[in-house]
Amino acid sequence: MKHIAVFLVSIINILITVRYCWLTKTQKIKPSLAMWVFFTIAVALSLATYLRSGGFYLWDNILNSTDVILVVCVSIAILIFGDKSTKFTAFDKGCLIAVLIITAFWVCTQHHLAANLMVQIITTIAYFPVVKRLWESKNNTESFTAWIGMLLASAISLFSNRGLLASIYSIRAIVSIFLLLLLMLRIELVKKKAVCKQPARRRAK
Repeated sequence: MKHIAVFLVSIINILITVRYCWLTKTQKIKPSLAMWVFFTIAVALSLATYLRSGGFYLWDNILNSTDVILVVCVSIAILIFGDKSTKFTAFDKGCLIAVLIITAFWVCTQHHLAANLMVQIITTIAYFPVVKRLWESKNNTESFTAWIGMLLASAISLFSNRGLLASIYSIRAIVSIFLLLLLMLRIELVKKKAVCKQPARRRAK
């Protein structure tokens, strides 16, 4: 079962990477550069602290391992093809500094467990920019297909995880992604409701 889970998570994340980069290039979605830069640093640090915390290998936390490739590729795609609305705000810079402080803490203390848990917290905070965008926006700027794929990969990875930190990483991803999907669904429902009201208004006139 573990080998199947590792294979499925790897394939799903590769497909998500290709699709997300393509959608960004064609301007069909407008992902937050800040969030994905956070992910690049935090996900890499999460994997490094996980591997150093015990006798683990890359496939023991396959979601985190393949996420590194995904976030790096997406960050580069957004940097090249993303619009100006994805640039850093003061809040974004503050979160980035927090990630760097955690990195410095880990390098100096080598407390792998503490550093990893702090990374999971900051990785959750990294969702804030896109959560804010989705809450305030009248249009969905994200891809349902990509995020559903990420949710599926996170759930499947639970069958191949080895160690508490790997499971925490997957569960944290599941909760965060599920929240984003709810916000995306909210936007679509609000738009649909607005469209349904338009004929009624016209008849009233």
